[in-house]
Amino acid sequence: MSRIARHLLALGAFAWSTWAQAVIPIEHWTHASGARIYLVSSPGIPMVDVQIDVDGGSRREPAGKTGLAGTTASLLSAGVRAHAGQPARDENALSAAWVDLGAQFGISAGSDRFSAQLRSLTDPAILPRAVALAAQQLAAPAWPEAVWQRDRERAVAALREAQNRPATVAGQAFARAVYGDHPYGRYSTPESLQAIAVSDMQAFYRQHMVACRAQVVVVGAVDRAATQAIVEPLLSAIAPHGCPSLTTVPEVAPLAQAAEQRLPFKAAQAQILIGQPGIARDHPDFFALLVGNHILGGSGFTARLTLEVREKRGLTYGVYSGFSPGRHAGAFQIGMTTRPDQADEAVRVVRETLTRFLAEGPTDDELRAAKDNLINGFALRIDSNRKLLDNVANIAWNGLPLDYLDTWTAQIERLTREQVHRAMQRVLRADRMVTVVVGASEAAAAR
Repeated sequence: MSRIARHLLALGAFAWSTWAQAVIPIEHWTHASGARIYLVSSPGIPMVDVQIDVDGGSRREPAGKTGLAGTTASLLSAGVRAHAGQPARDENALSAAWVDLGAQFGISAGSDRFSAQLRSLTDPAILPRAVALAAQQLAAPAWPEAVWQRDRERAVAALREAQNRPATVAGQAFARAVYGDHPYGRYSTPESLQAIAVSDMQAFYRQHMVACRAQVVVVGAVDRAATQAIVEPLLSAIAPHGCPSLTTVPEVAPLAQAAEQRLPFKAAQAQILIGQPGIARDHPDFFALLVGNHILGGSGFTARLTLEVREKRGLTYGVYSGFSPGRHAGAFQIGMTTRPDQADEAVRVVRETLTRFLAEGPTDDELRAAKDNLINGFALRIDSNRKLLDNVANIAWNGLPLDYLDTWTAQIERLTREQVHRAMQRVLRADRMVTVVVGASEAAAAR
């Protein structure tokens, strides 16, 4: 790692001091291309983080080609063609160019978003060159066929090896059962990767990485004028792709009834997953559910599930619960591992604990402890430039109020026990959940 890169990472680690106890002003405007720009100016740290998000995650993949978004993102780092006076570079030369700058640029794909992230010092000898290299990578990817053939072989081998892990088998079975035909429930297979050609990646990229629908978040030692100078070449790099229309992705269907799968697997520990479709990120009860889940299974050793399953009965080293909200209803999931011969008892205790919590709600003491824990830990959510970037990107992507971070603790503090209880009751149905057990004892699996 170069000296500049080490300096850059160190600065990011200490950027929290700027924000931990301050109001976070977010400037927002619309670029001529239609892109929406969000800026948090932090003049004390000579660095900048930039994130570009577009609606191009795995939910946009065509049937039969699951994995296309991720493979497209990966191949964008495999070299560039000559562009705007800059030379062509293969994957090794491109990586070396970023190392020489001491900057970082990466492209990734999640369920909903296709994202590009740039991190650089704001030194005038470095930042313009980093922006130009990022723009070249966005505008003129090389799409090398040989690299895709190599990477596909590695990915297929990794997928096949993953089928030897019970956690993979459980996660895939759970996703199928919870999401049904919705894209959230799909996962890459050797067959789906074999069906993907470089031409598919090029078409996917042109359709989704477009300036007109982009959301750009900038956090760092730049003002509005400097931000414009950064985003202009980046958006120009993807503006030629036009603005093709996108089809509507259906919502996740609720479960009509409970379902249970017992899958045999020779393993020292049985994998247990219990859950259902949960909420989208714009759900009006988001904060109440955050607190309710914190009490139920999201707070580690103080959670009800931990108390009942681990502390009282010793059935596991750890048990958790959580919501995964997205543009659509992400899963609510309870997960744990236990000895195969204890799987039945563990499932019974989890179900009983959940049912009782939904019937009775949290106690006043549990609510106070959850509020204190979440509020006191809020500073850790924004204690670096990267975390602040993630939070502002969340605001932009989900259309949250610009003062969302400023009012976060107040939103938690004002919740009543009844509001938390009713929210959990409205969303969770203990009698309509999916249960997946992988690696239980042979007698249990044969039931």
